[in-house]
Amino acid sequence: MREYADLRDGAVSALGRLTAAGEDIIVMVADSTSTSKIGPFLERYPDRVINVGIAEQNMVGMAAGLALGGHIVFTANAAPFLVGRANEQVKNDVCYSATNVKMLGLNAGVAYGPLASTHHAIDDISIMSGFGNVQIFAPCDEVEAAQMIDYAAAVDGPVYIRLDNAKFPVVHDAAYRFAPGRPDVLIEGSKVAVIALGSVVGEALDACELLQKEGGINPTLVNLSSLRPLDHGALAAIVERHEAIVTVEEHSLHGGIGATVAVLMARRGIARPLTMLGVTEGEFAHYGTRKGIRRHYGIDAAGIAETVRAQCAR
Repeated sequence: MREYADLRDGAVSALGRLTAAGEDIIVMVADSTSTSKIGPFLERYPDRVINVGIAEQNMVGMAAGLALGGHIVFTANAAPFLVGRANEQVKNDVCYSATNVKMLGLNAGVAYGPLASTHHAIDDISIMSGFGNVQIFAPCDEVEAAQMIDYAAAVDGPVYIRLDNAKFPVVHDAAYRFAPGRPDVLIEGSKVAVIALGSVVGEALDACELLQKEGGINPTLVNLSSLRPLDHGALAAIVERHEAIVTVEEHSLHGGIGATVAVLMARRGIARPLTMLGVTEGEFAHYGTRKGIRRHYGIDAAGIAETVRAQCAR
């Protein structure tokens, strides 16, 4: 039986562990104490959580100031409002100034479902990738989320971590060690490589296991959790040893991992069929339940399996 866990629990647990070990951690929220699940940390370290209210621009500016004062500052609020409403402060106060602020983008993708495009974050990877100086990560499970927090706290400079709001499959065991830049190969297969981002890695894992049970198709599965830095050589080697590539993301196809893989293939002259699954470029995401939205874009397990079958049929 597969274990499921909330990525935020892993992140908050790591923040508490680091603070207990003596790290000078401050967490800032924008009326997002429940969204961030920061409660256990707040109860233990009430003087280390600052709630600015619904004022994301102020939060980011204050976080930069506290970081300049020597603190390790984590902001934790909804991704659409971090990259949208506080865009200028993220760009100038954090990224351009290279301040030691770690930004947790909560409820990313279409987590808010029926609240639709005002609350969807299908452009956060694209927007953050346009800024300099910031490292960009998207954990697929609780284990990886906790280790990314450890890394972010230890490294000097801006970090963006894309998080989610529900329980997802735990795909890593206790022996796993997150390595910035490294494509994380979860299943070593053949012919088709499925490269997935964040919480849809669980969908891709279900799809690969379904195809294995059917027999005849054994895809490789790659968790592309480190977007910047990224070991382009390692990713190119994965692409080159397969006959076809499928990318999967709960993000716009503009500026997401599909685009990253496409550019890599073009620059290195790697000719392979590439199918990119995600929110249609140039459109806002449909509204509805997350399950329904994933089904609509073919980024659920059934849709991914169908796409891989089609690639193999070629």
